[in-house]
Amino acid sequence: MHRKILAVLILALTASYTAYASTDLVIPASTITQNASFIPAEVDGTKIEVIAVRDSQGSIRTAYNTCQVCYGSETAYYKQSGNFLVCQNCGNRFSMNHVGIKSGGCNPYPITESDRTLSADSIIIPYESLVKAKVIFSGWRIEY
Repeated sequence: MHRKILAVLILALTASYTAYASTDLVIPASTITQNASFIPAEVDGTKIEVIAVRDSQGSIRTAYNTCQVCYGSETAYYKQSGNFLVCQNCGNRFSMNHVGIKSGGCNPYPITESDRTLSADSIIIPYESLVKAKVIFSGWRIEY
């Protein structure tokens, strides 16, 4: 049975995104800039968040917004500060150019090419990938 893919809703004033249960997360590529987009979703009752950003060369980078070392903490998420993401738990600064590439250590969990589809129009993260990632959000912040 083919699962219907629902596009992410973009609210013009807040630039927020909404993902729906049991569907792929679809992010319009045209909305991704060098300012990080933090895209909330809920998977089987677990709140997660995806980071999508264009690096200095214009390539789209994606990662889950939790730290590979600190992920058990509810403050293990990143906020943008200039051209860096900063872990709110340990303070590590991470270059936007490394999002989705660098793994291990205090970095956002990468969403690799095998866990997403990237086209000129959209980034699609399959529901199955989101389900696999929910374990890293088990102790994560309660509110976005």
